[in-house]
Amino acid sequence: MKLGIVTDIHGNVEALDVALRAFDKEGIDEIWSLGDMIAMGPDSNEVMARLIDRGVKMISGNHDEAVLSLLFGHGHPESYAHTRPHHEWVANQLKPEYVDRLAALPRTIVGDRFGRRLFGIHYHIPDEKRNATILEEPFHEILEANLVNMQQLYADYEADLILFGHHHPVHRFEDERKQYVNPGALGVAKDSLSRFAIISEGEQGPRLALNALPYDKRTFLEKMERLEVPQREVMLRLFY
Repeated sequence: MKLGIVTDIHGNVEALDVALRAFDKEGIDEIWSLGDMIAMGPDSNEVMARLIDRGVKMISGNHDEAVLSLLFGHGHPESYAHTRPHHEWVANQLKPEYVDRLAALPRTIVGDRFGRRLFGIHYHIPDEKRNATILEEPFHEILEANLVNMQQLYADYEADLILFGHHHPVHRFEDERKQYVNPGALGVAKDSLSRFAIISEGEQGPRLALNALPYDKRTFLEKMERLEVPQREVMLRLFY
């Protein structure tokens, strides 16, 4: 059994294709995507098409939910005001069949694999906000990547391996009870690497491999310009 983990694809189909080819080469049996499949990059529809075609198990992230909130006429989170023009552009581009698939996604995924309990979430959501809408900003503020902060966020989760995204750098921390792993944003980085994880059967439980492979960033950037993706100048400066 081999499990592929991706998160924060953010409409970057060039980076996603690299990960999918690696999964094929490794004989991956199952893929989890931990939210933010759409927005920022130019190819939200193409990303969704590939994920659905591959039977990827997806959960929702904050960008997915913010775009849907606009589409359904519910408004847009106040603290995301700076992203609204971009989210409106994504909402206008997104195909109806992908709207339906995104709207049906859960926020968490749980599975028993490799003799352990695995728990996937985009980022920590406090118990009192587990059913809150994105307008109520349920996702916890991003904390610095260190063991103490991961324990603060996830120590009470009933699982052995906590898998998450949202904060784009790679996280890999472990204590006597849990592992806390963020494979890093697949589609958002200042270098030209597609990041993902592969989990396989080890002698004493799951064996985790964090991967970073080059993708065609030039094509990605040229597409951002050609399609005149709104707010691309800010996003390129901050994230790419």
